Amino acid sequence: MKEIVHEMYSEQQVEDRVSEIAAQISKDYEGKKIHMICILRGSVFFFSELAKKITLPVTIDFMSVSSYGNGTESTGSLEVRKDLDDDIDGKDVLVVEDIIDTGNTLWMIQKILQARNTASLRICTLLDKPDRRETKVHIDYTGFVVPDEFIVGYGLDYAQKYRNLPYIGRLEFVED
Repeated sequence: MKEIVHEMYSEQQVEDRVSEIAAQISKDYEGKKIHMICILRGSVFFFSELAKKITLPVTIDFMSVSSYGNGTESTGSLEVRKDLDDDIDGKDVLVVEDIIDTGNTLWMIQKILQARNTASLRICTLLDKPDRRETKVHIDYTGFVVPDEFIVGYGLDYAQKYRNLPYIGRLEFVED
């Protein structure tokens, strides 16, 4: 089976959209300090660029969770591989995700973090795939709404490949 990546959003389009989201976050959190949580690994590229463009003080932390393994379908269960290092009690928290599809992973992450008594908890995602939604979740900031296709690039992977693409693309599998 051969893999082909078709560009959906160019590097420039992604950069422009990240700047727009950062400007909105900076406005919405004016006068506050933001504690940003990067959901590893897929979000790291988006998270880094977003954090650099936010004009307010930020602190950062990382959480690693998985519901995909090496497949293209969510397994429906959540494995927390790395929890936060910092206490988030009383903090204004912004969770940064790469993609939200079924909503199940985000729903479970929100429950975990809400139990830690945050002052506020908002969600920012680079990509939203609402056609796959199984669980109702509120997303505060969205980069792009994408169709129900397998997406790679700008941190998103297929079996650990394609993360380093500077653009967002659709992965197609074709017979050799």
